[in-house]
Amino acid sequence: MNKILIANRGEIACRVIRTAKKMGIATVAVYSEADRETLFVREADEAICVGPAASSESYLVVENILNAIDVSGADAVHPGYGFLSENATFCEALMERGVTFIGPGLRAIQAMGDKIESKRIAEASGVNTIPGYDGIITSQDQAVEVANQVGYPVMIKASAGGGGKGMRVAHNDEEAREGWETASNEGRSYFNDDRVFIEKFIENPRHIEIQILADTFGNTLYLNERECSIQRRNQKVIEEAPSPFVDPKMRQAMGEQAVMLSKAVDYVSAGTVEFIVGADKSFYFLEMNTRLQVEHPITEKITELDLVEQMIRVARGEELSFVQSEVKLRGWAIECRVYAENPYRNFMPSTGRLVYYRAPAEDARIRVDSGVFEGGEVSMFYDPMISKLISWGRDRDEAISHMETALDDYLIQGPEHNLDLLNTIIRHPRFQSGDISTNFIAEEFADGFHGAKPTLESTQAFAIAAAIVEQEESILFNDIPPVQSYVVTVDGQEIELTIAHNQGSRLITFEGSDPLNVEFYFRPGARLAKVYIPDYSGTYRIRRLPEGYLLSQGGRSVTAIARTRRHHELAKHMLLKLPKDMSRMLVSPMPGMVLKVMVGKGQVVNAGQPLCVLEAMKMENAMRAENDGKVKEVHVVPGQAVEADAVLMEFE
Repeated sequence: MNKILIANRGEIACRVIRTAKKMGIATVAVYSEADRETLFVREADEAICVGPAASSESYLVVENILNAIDVSGADAVHPGYGFLSENATFCEALMERGVTFIGPGLRAIQAMGDKIESKRIAEASGVNTIPGYDGIITSQDQAVEVANQVGYPVMIKASAGGGGKGMRVAHNDEEAREGWETASNEGRSYFNDDRVFIEKFIENPRHIEIQILADTFGNTLYLNERECSIQRRNQKVIEEAPSPFVDPKMRQAMGEQAVMLSKAVDYVSAGTVEFIVGADKSFYFLEMNTRLQVEHPITEKITELDLVEQMIRVARGEELSFVQSEVKLRGWAIECRVYAENPYRNFMPSTGRLVYYRAPAEDARIRVDSGVFEGGEVSMFYDPMISKLISWGRDRDEAISHMETALDDYLIQGPEHNLDLLNTIIRHPRFQSGDISTNFIAEEFADGFHGAKPTLESTQAFAIAAAIVEQEESILFNDIPPVQSYVVTVDGQEIELTIAHNQGSRLITFEGSDPLNVEFYFRPGARLAKVYIPDYSGTYRIRRLPEGYLLSQGGRSVTAIARTRRHHELAKHMLLKLPKDMSRMLVSPMPGMVLKVMVGKGQVVNAGQPLCVLEAMKMENAMRAENDGKVKEVHVVPGQAVEADAVLMEFE
């Protein structure tokens, strides 16, 4: 194996390139026109364009990838995950060319890539399976009929789906109809396969998966489990290894069933068998991913194995160098998926240029797998992942502590991001106790995400806001008095305080209270500030507003304004600019493409009624009426691209 072509993009392409180079193997990147300036293209030894921005015209076109292989002379392909990683046609075409596919054989991909067939094989192999209907559902009416036979709630799935795409839960007939159509559409759009099936939805479940690794000599091992229950819309958000729910006996039972299934399809390379787990520790086969998983780094941290390297070694005919009894379980690892999306706006995807990007420093405790860089762009055409942030500790508490610090140290400005959500979950009492299920986000943020509860005393937040202003003014002006008074407003609450310097720190005094000693490390113009206060230390992310600052820490964001007394008195006379009344308008919460428009001018609509469907990053989002009303104007048509905050419709 002399040259590997990476048939993927983003952080996984970077990961494979770096591992291959470490092993002395040349690399070839393929890229779309939208990815021309990305990090993985820069890091590869060669790079070949395979088409326009849309993945359906570039990364998913088998012929384009095969042409790149012919041009580059690559003798092996690593598919990463997503795109063609589980595409049997692609694997077969490589076999015909004599090119090594760094992954499982054709039989395993075909059998496990079809969720209906994989369930049948699992049952025949003695693996626990979920009750359901494993035939193809061809219409909305049939979906309703089968759902009633199985019994609500049900999970409606695209047969070729994965990564949360092509999956919907239905609790009644109406949701079954909508779920069938959406799962079918997403399966067709993302996987070019619109077949749909239905199975029983296990309520309050955990999602636990077993990492397996197999070679061509008949050795198949399980590398412990990963807990992947923190999800939204069936998309994983936070994973950890091992699971706080799994005991050694359960680990062995799940591992042995995963190995049984793998051997039934002659599996080789790295793969994952996913299980849905009940509160009584019963577990059922969900699906098998015949590829590397997004969350593979946490398995690497607790086993001290490089899974990408192991895949390459297996693909070039090497035997595994260890046996099951030698698989380690060392410490605890957690992975947070950092996405370009806005949790404050129902997790709508966000795109744009990364104006500022500073990841936490990497060491033995922190790892960052990212395919982006400051000045780069998050595109609307692909998955909105910015990075995977991984922490490791000797135990779960230590891994959580390291993750808390790393999330506070992460700086992203440009696209919206989910750092506040991740920080809130990591610090949540339920998460810290391990009392989680796949319903965690839906239950804890039932009315949407609004930020964390305050993690600091209000006096501390006021003090930090005043210290930022005082520090910047001390640089801009030379006549700052040794003691300065400020009126500080934090989220509308006002307080007066004074700041005096004391041997490198600041003494901040509130009316009627003892001075608070604050050590403050902040360079004017910077976007992170290190703060040390008695009984508290941490990092604040700072975003400048037209007046004041948005301060974020621990998943909580506050708006803070600090003014001198004189400035505060003058500010009272300033006219406030009132925001435009948007209450009678439907605006796009994200950039995307209009797939459907369900209403017309003059039509009366009811609250909750679907008005149109937008597609962004291969996910469908139904836009619904917030109130009863009548459509005054429709400004969009199917197929039209729209920007975030574009007015889609107006109402009388």
